[in-house]
Amino acid sequence: MLISVSGWRSPCSRDTLCRFLPRARRTGRWRLPGITPGTWWGSNSGPIPRPRRPPFPKGLSPDPETSGRVVAYFFDWQFNGENDEYLDPVYSQYREFFVLVDAHYDGQPVSWCPYIYVDNHHALARGLVQGFPKKIGQVHQTRVFASPGKASPTPAPGARFGASVSCDERTLAQARVTLEKPLEDPSPLLSRATINLRHFPTLEVGKYDKPAVHELVRMDYGDQQLAEVWIGSSEIEFYPAPREELADLRPVRSGMGFRGSMSYNVTQVFPLA
Repeated sequence: MLISVSGWRSPCSRDTLCRFLPRARRTGRWRLPGITPGTWWGSNSGPIPRPRRPPFPKGLSPDPETSGRVVAYFFDWQFNGENDEYLDPVYSQYREFFVLVDAHYDGQPVSWCPYIYVDNHHALARGLVQGFPKKIGQVHQTRVFASPGKASPTPAPGARFGASVSCDERTLAQARVTLEKPLEDPSPLLSRATINLRHFPTLEVGKYDKPAVHELVRMDYGDQQLAEVWIGSSEIEFYPAPREELADLRPVRSGMGFRGSMSYNVTQVFPLA
């Protein structure tokens, strides 16, 4: 007897609740609220030198106007789809670190994500579908609780937050942010479109250089919102590790640090010609 199975990503299942990755339909979007401390920094006093440039795919180039600016995010996320997944925390909660590099596409300023780490394999699968080059890692950040105390900073002038990311038990980056004031207009944090590369190779002799999927896409962040954003000073350190390139983006100078909450919906990406 044949049993019909389906799903968006293997392993597929005949049971919609057991499918590894639920669909991102317009009636049941991937909803992602999260909290992030982050930092801007310049990876160099001028354009990023070629040996330290992240791998820009064809069609993207470094932004010559921003002197190699990079933004790092440490996120604590909670996912929801069509079936109240947020009520299953072990499935829906995850932490993530990624960097966005200022780039140009067709003469327009955009952001490019060369490195990203996440601690939940369901989130990793969603990211690969969107074109994020996710790897499994461990991400931690300072928590905030409603009951104040020395172990729980309150978003206020002078409050300090820390975050770190590691992969394969090797620390890759640590950051510190000291808050100074609320950011009245957080829209500049969302001013650049994010460009990803959806890539899936072909495993067939003679066709290794002809991937089944290889396309630049623009992320579509539906109903994107920011709340309670504070800015201040920041510092971040990167550490070299075997088979990792993140340290190539080590900063020459640090810029503005920030902490806030963000949410958005994912229903699609837009292929770029």
